[in-house]
Amino acid sequence: MLYDGAVKSLNIAIEILEKKEHKLDIVSNNVIKAQDIISELMVSLDFEKGGEIAKDLFNIYMYMNRELLSGNIKKEIEPLKNVRKFLMDLREAWNEIADKTYSEVKTAGHGGSVNIAG
Repeated sequence: MLYDGAVKSLNIAIEILEKKEHKLDIVSNNVIKAQDIISELMVSLDFEKGGEIAKDLFNIYMYMNRELLSGNIKKEIEPLKNVRKFLMDLREAWNEIADKTYSEVKTAGHGGSVNIAG
């Protein structure tokens, strides 16, 4: 999932900053990867079908990208950690929705299989 990729990139950037290593190019590249992923999530939103949820997600993604930009420029850890927390919360929410949907489909007798017994 895209959230996992963004979290992974932020983990790398945060770890380097916490260790005070002088690999700022690696930090910057990983923060930019996370920004690219968030931008991809933004452009994939369908405002017609998604309504308020799509608008809210767009605003959250905008906030995250601003925080990442600021954190990257200033090489500050806290904005990166805040965005990572948002991404992990969103990932968890989507996983819960997927699990619930799967359970509902299975309970309704649509266990994902096809009946070919005529």
